[in-house]
Formats: sequence, structure tokens, C-alpha cells
Amino acid sequence: MPVPFLDLTAQYRSIRAELDAAMARVVESQRFILGPEVERFEAECAAYLGARHAIGCANGTDAILLALKALRLQLGDEVIVPAFTFFATAGAVWNAGLRPIFADVDPRTFNVTAETVRAVLSDRTRAIVVVHLFGQMADMPPILALARDRGLAVVEDAAQAFGARQEIDGEWRAAGTLGDVGTFSFFPTKNLGGFGDGGLLTTGDDELADRLRKLRVHGGRQMYHHEMVGTNSRLDALQAAVLSAKLPHLDGWAEARRRNAGAYDERLAGVPGVTTPTALPRNHHVYNQYTIRTERRDELKRRLDDCGIGNAIYYPVPLHLQECFAPLGYRAGDLPVSERAAREVLSLPVYPELSGAQLDEVASEIAAFHGAPAFAGGA
Repeated sequence: MPVPFLDLTAQYRSIRAELDAAMARVVESQRFILGPEVERFEAECAAYLGARHAIGCANGTDAILLALKALRLQLGDEVIVPAFTFFATAGAVWNAGLRPIFADVDPRTFNVTAETVRAVLSDRTRAIVVVHLFGQMADMPPILALARDRGLAVVEDAAQAFGARQEIDGEWRAAGTLGDVGTFSFFPTKNLGGFGDGGLLTTGDDELADRLRKLRVHGGRQMYHHEMVGTNSRLDALQAAVLSAKLPHLDGWAEARRRNAGAYDERLAGVPGVTTPTALPRNHHVYNQYTIRTERRDELKRRLDDCGIGNAIYYPVPLHLQECFAPLGYRAGDLPVSERAAREVLSLPVYPELSGAQLDEVASEIAAFHGAPAFAGGA
């Protein structure tokens, strides 16, 4: 039975009337850039996340770049980023004129920790970009404490973690609301995905929010008056309307993803050589990806490809070993946990509409590949 890695048509069909009405509303208004639709979506996001300010922008990469520019870092300042994440995190640091310093990650969660960040701190460090990878937040309190002690800014890259939460001092806090700035992506494959590119920034700082709003529109509030050098990174009204229609469904979709993740955990528990994801206590994991580890990853991928079962490798090359960052002087072996993860990770279908039969199919093929019996517990 073929199983797609992601089936966005199933999601669309389930709320087609709401989405079509939202897009028609924008077309009728003929207001396509920023405007009331974007303002409404920003207010909805701020309320959902518990953020003081939510500011739409063109995409998740721009969100990181705008955040770094708004923090007024100086050319050449060092910014710590994970070695194991999507390229945009470090690319934005580089494009802001800053120097990315790569930190290793926790082998269970693939997120940086206070310890891995501390290991690469220097007198030139000015900020930390914490990525909440695959839908689970990094352990934030120790990282925030370290940042406070060293006077460092913290940017939360929550591109894969919209709706993820962590219990801190008895309160559930949303990804993107703990650091100085949070950044989000609404790329179609995200848990909250648009019909194209889109991004968001969050902050509790009024002055930072004002700078971010200016930076996304060429650096000014008033047309043709520029207080700083910004860029064109505006959220389209059509994307905002689509995302507003989807937002009320997000918690239900996240719960379905967690159910699917739990089903995989159960079905793969006895398979030798397979490590399933770790969901840490006091974390509300939203499973943008369900990522296993196996030393025979490439062989397993070929097996799943041959069976028509969708899968993906996030990410095959850690950032410190990417060709474009060769001038930074990193070598193989410098960050061993990230390097091993890049050799072993494989993400499986986990989207909300997966059926029990599809989950069984994926798990059975993985078990058979590793010489283990298929799960016998039923769907």
C-alpha cells in the first residue's frame, strides 16, 4: 500500500468551504498586501501564543533575518546556532553580516542545550538562535539563564513548532514567546501551513516590535520616509486569510499527529536497531516530523522508496560541514552528535489524516527490514 509522506489535499478537502470563503473574501476586497486580513491574523496568533506582539512577514527565513537586524547586532558579532537544523537558520545569520558559531545538539531531541551552547561561547558571542526542531521545544530555562548571565539575546526559531509548549514554573509557555524574538514559518508543509510562503515574528518588547514592523516595509512607517534600511517582507493578505481559517483546527491536527506518533512508538518499540523520537516531560510536542534513527538509514530509505512509502532525510549534511561555510574552518569530527544524526535520521509520514492501516504499513515495512515481526496489537 503506497503511503504519501504528506497529503495536503486531504487537509484541504476537510475544510474546503472555509478556505474557499476566506480566499474569496480577500479577492472581493482587492486588498492583497498587509491590511485588515493580516492584522486580524496577527491578533489571532498573538492570542493563541500568548505573545504581546505578532508581526507577519514574507517567510520564515526573513523572520530570522529581520529578528537579527532588529536586535542591532554589529557586523562580525558571533551568533550561536545548532549545527543540525535547516539551512535558513545559519544562512540568515551569515546574511545579516554576523558569524555563525555552530553548537552540537542533544542526541535524543536534536535540540541545543545550555551545555552545548556553553561549550562554544566566546567573548564575541552576542546572541543565540535556539531552534525547536521537529516540533519539540528545546529545554529553555537553562538556556535563558545562561543568556541572562552573559547578556546575550535569544531568538527562538520555531518554524517547525507553532503550537508547541513547555511547562515552566507551572505555566505552559508557547514556543516563540520566551526569547527576545520568536520566528515562525508558514511554508505549506508546516503544521500551520499556507498556500505559499509566509512568516511571523513574536516579541514582548514594544521597541523591538516597532523596529520589526518598520524593517519589513523598507524601514519606515510612513511611505517614502525611511528611518532604517529595511526590506520588502510583507505577508500577503491571501496567505493571512488561509492561515486564519486553518488556525482553529491546529490543536486538533496536533493531537492527531501525537496519536500517530504514539502509534509508531508502539509499533516500533520492539524493532532492533531503531530509535524512536524522545518526547521530554513537560513538553507539548507537535510532531512536525516523526524522526527515527537507524544505522542502516540509507538502506531502509531505499526499501521504503521501493514500497512507495514516503520518507525524508532531515538533514543529510550538518551545517558546519556545508560547503558554503568552509571559510569558518570546521572539520568532520568537530560536532559528532550532529554528524551522527545526519547519518542516521529518517522522517516518516505523521500527518493528521493517516489511517491505522497506513501506520501499520509503514511500521511493518520497517520491522521487516530489520528482521522483526510485524506489530500484532491491531490498528
